[in-house]
Amino acid sequence: MDNPLVARTYLTTISLLVCSNVFMTYAWYGHLKNLPTKPWLIAALVSWGIAFFEYLLQVPANRTGHAVMNLGQLKILQEIIALTVFVPFAIFYMKEKLTLDYLWASMCIAGAAYFIFRGVAPAAS
Repeated sequence: MDNPLVARTYLTTISLLVCSNVFMTYAWYGHLKNLPTKPWLIAALVSWGIAFFEYLLQVPANRTGHAVMNLGQLKILQEIIALTVFVPFAIFYMKEKLTLDYLWASMCIAGAAYFIFRGVAPAAS
């Protein structure tokens, strides 16, 4: 990217989405490890509280990113980031076994990224 403003917009969007996905992943799955004996309603309320911080980052990320990407590109970018955050979370925090299925899923998302971003020319200065 030759245009520093466009590059900064992508970097800001990606950074906000990474942070958002950390909160999202913990909100969605952390209760499985930390609150397994609590009623589901308690787990849901705790998860919603955590998800509030996800939204504080996700909404500005999408608004910023929409200046340089279309909706489909934003969604696929979010899925790439979600898997990038989820896999280490699953392995290191939740102690799940790493399987080849993560590789296959990653390859599918890489294919989606190729198709949604192909034909996107670098921004001119």
